[in-house]
Amino acid sequence: MSDSKILLCDCRKSQAIEPERIEQTTGLSCSKIHTELCRAEAGIAEEAIRAGNVVIACGQEQTFFEEIAADIDADDPIFVDLRDRAGWTASTNAPTPKMAALIADALLPLPAEKVLDVQSAGTCIILGDAEVALSAAGHLCDALSVTVVLAPDADLPVTDDRRFDIVRGRVKAATGALGQFSLSFEQLQERIPGGRGTFGWTEPRSGGRTECDIILDLRKAVQPLFPAPDKREGYLRTDPGNTEARIKALLEASQLTGTFEKPIYVKLNEQLCAHSRAQKTGCTRCLDLCPTGAISPAGDHVVVDAMTCAGCGSCSAVCPSGAISYDAPPVEHIFQRIRTLSSTWRKLDTGSPHLLVHDGSHGLELIRLSARYGKGLPYDVIPLEIQALAGFGHSEMLSALASGFGSVTLLLSPETERDGLPFQLELANAIARNDQVRSIEPTDPDQLEAYLYEERQVEPVAQPILPIGSRRQVTRLAAKALNDTDEPIVLPKGAPYGAVDLNLSSCTLCLSCVSLCPAGALKENPDKPQLRFQEDACLQCGICVNLCPESALSLEPRLNLADDALTPVVLKEEEPFNCVECGKPFGVRSMVERMTEKLAGKHGMFQDNKAAKLIQMCDDCRVNAVYHSENNPFAMGEKPKVRTTEDYISKRRDH
Repeated sequence: MSDSKILLCDCRKSQAIEPERIEQTTGLSCSKIHTELCRAEAGIAEEAIRAGNVVIACGQEQTFFEEIAADIDADDPIFVDLRDRAGWTASTNAPTPKMAALIADALLPLPAEKVLDVQSAGTCIILGDAEVALSAAGHLCDALSVTVVLAPDADLPVTDDRRFDIVRGRVKAATGALGQFSLSFEQLQERIPGGRGTFGWTEPRSGGRTECDIILDLRKAVQPLFPAPDKREGYLRTDPGNTEARIKALLEASQLTGTFEKPIYVKLNEQLCAHSRAQKTGCTRCLDLCPTGAISPAGDHVVVDAMTCAGCGSCSAVCPSGAISYDAPPVEHIFQRIRTLSSTWRKLDTGSPHLLVHDGSHGLELIRLSARYGKGLPYDVIPLEIQALAGFGHSEMLSALASGFGSVTLLLSPETERDGLPFQLELANAIARNDQVRSIEPTDPDQLEAYLYEERQVEPVAQPILPIGSRRQVTRLAAKALNDTDEPIVLPKGAPYGAVDLNLSSCTLCLSCVSLCPAGALKENPDKPQLRFQEDACLQCGICVNLCPESALSLEPRLNLADDALTPVVLKEEEPFNCVECGKPFGVRSMVERMTEKLAGKHGMFQDNKAAKLIQMCDDCRVNAVYHSENNPFAMGEKPKVRTTEDYISKRRDH
């Protein structure tokens, strides 16, 4: 995009723009400052769009400029909102550094979106009381293939509308999402269409099943069919007494036919998952937080149902290994945006900016209202719009602080998943050793301004980092930049970083923990009985604690910034026992001696000294000794003669 041109507009002289400084910082060509590109100077905008490679510094009139591009059959330009997010502000400082940062962010290439095609033929199940459900069916039956499911004891009003089906029953279970719902019923009865007078019903039966594309749930005071019902695509649940909401649901249902693209929000690397090993459960962080139940166990790892996933991002924020990561866009893209915003700002301002993370609906609307009718954002508050606020975890927060931001504020919306965010904030502040990260929940622009214009004591990071790598790697880099000591940082329980404490007297060096550690943090030494531990790799999943037969291990949540956390250290080692026959070292001396003490002369298999000596032999010598023993279990009798056809014939002749 180095040959792009930025089309600037001061929106009827309502904001100050410095094109020379923007051009110097971004390396892009700036137009002269226009004043009404969306009206009187629309011809200039059309000419620039026709030429291509143009960035229009206006977000409010994006639709207008896109219509121009469509009319002249040109590519849509790139848009960046400078006015609401930077230009309209009560701050006396020039907003140019923030404008340059926002432009640089807008020019970053977006990763390709991954999607699934979802087919909906328009088969619709309507649940609810007879009056409301039948009314809804009458409105939808011309657009959808409708079946109304009434309660088992519901009375059917006098109606003979054959444009849709009517059954009675109770929904027992429901699974799926738009285009692939599956329902099972109890006490299912179908209407008998023949005869005169009141309609009859078939005998109630259980086990009935059906599939549909859309579910319209108009039941009163009944539990939803799914967790987080507002996040289940194709499941429309509304209060039947709210006329406006009911009409909105009917309109939405009528549009749910055809082929739709369902974004794939997260990616899963099963090999990195630390959910379970040897049927011992370890990490359940994503399972505990997923609001829609899209994540489920599948042996040693978890699986994600892409159709059910609503893309809240909570799983990505808490996954200790990176097995689950947000992919719409990828986490790496968020790090790149943070790096770009901070580095561009620093080219024009030596102060420390503040990052405001918000969504594209509630948060963006508050920012726009504040800009138009209030103070607007402070000049040093840089907004970062992302899709999944719950996916902005401690790694992203710390990367922003270590990149040069003085603070990070999450502007939560009513739709934000909150269950996992408090811990992410606590973890980030514990690692940064300050309270530079917070969340706010303003309901109006005045509250937003009160939060953002308060006095803040900022101690910027001495040496900003470039947040590159995995979330764990970025966390460690950020922590080292934000702390001037290598002393381990004590973290709250449940943190994905830490050490293991070993009870030396209880540990027998059986090494079962080594073979099942999903991250390879616990290691053995093939040359001697030794248990080693690499702290940087430990996920604190707890599998080792759960499977240790001696209960010798426990977890210690902390972040060790010293270099020794990157290399294995010895937790316990012992002398090997030398085979009494060949002298080859094998096993652990203390264990062999303990077994000899407990078994020799006390167990039926080791009554005499010769048998007890087997305990002190390596595998090869033990097999050899047993083979040559008096009661050799490997010994066999003389190999039987192979019988041929002639043997059978001769035997028959003899008889």
